[in-house]
Amino acid sequence: MAHYPRDRGQGQPLALSVDSSTTIAALATPAGLGGIAIVRISGPAVPAIAQAVLGHLPPPRLATAASFRGDRDMPVDHGLAIYFPAPRSFTGEHVLELHAHGAPVVVDMLLQRLNALGVRLARPGEFSERAIYSD
Repeated sequence: MAHYPRDRGQGQPLALSVDSSTTIAALATPAGLGGIAIVRISGPAVPAIAQAVLGHLPPPRLATAASFRGDRDMPVDHGLAIYFPAPRSFTGEHVLELHAHGAPVVVDMLLQRLNALGVRLARPGEFSERAIYSD
């Protein structure tokens, strides 16, 4: 969680610390009925999350066809997975994008699976915050 120190009038820039120990996820495309939904995941647990959801860690920066697995390895959807290893990602952390079908039920199932794996939903703007203020 970000901590916003108070400016005490000393002309010093305000420092911001971002809790990069958590892994976050969010829908990166507009919610609703769309052809494609992109679920973006960022944080240190991304390689383990990829292993749990995809069965493997995709090669860096290469769109890879994959099955997205739910509990008990039941398939949730089929789509594309793209892995961006740290530090060469938008947030500077490991990032995984799951390009799934856009039906709300599919998105909900993916987000529930990620939550069960310890990933929390990102606050609005948290991906950008991590990109700007990460160490």
